[in-house]
Amino acid sequence: MLKWLWLSLFVFILDQSSKLWVVSYFQLYESMPLLPLLNLTYVHNEGAAFSFLSSAGGWQRWFFVVIALIATTVLVIWLKRLKPTEKWMAVTISLVLGGAIGNLYDRISYGYVIDFIDVYYQSHHWPVFNVADSAISIGVVMMLMDAFWGKKSTTTE
Repeated sequence: MLKWLWLSLFVFILDQSSKLWVVSYFQLYESMPLLPLLNLTYVHNEGAAFSFLSSAGGWQRWFFVVIALIATTVLVIWLKRLKPTEKWMAVTISLVLGGAIGNLYDRISYGYVIDFIDVYYQSHHWPVFNVADSAISIGVVMMLMDAFWGKKSTTTE
């Protein structure tokens, strides 16, 4: 099932190219309205999801690198062990893997993750995120859907 790594590579390339575009055309903290409820806002996230531990003093960078490396290894092994019929799960793992590698690349290269998608309602803003975060979120939702509504195997004894 490693043939699905093309999807991870696609997510990684889309993530990194979108981040490079934002860095090239925006100043840090610059924001541009794109649609109602959506801005492009360039920020650095030194923490994890939703800026968790972003002000922890610097040690979190390498902690998150190690966690991402472990997660990446587990995801590749899981993907490799899937049966050819488990295409849904191959897509979910590939999305999460591509996103994890995209954010891992940022963390190793810059010491922070580049975020720029700013969703809001009135004065309430969701934490700014990126393409990698979106792929991870979609993959996790797909995994949950599979866990709750996927085909259940039945065994007879």
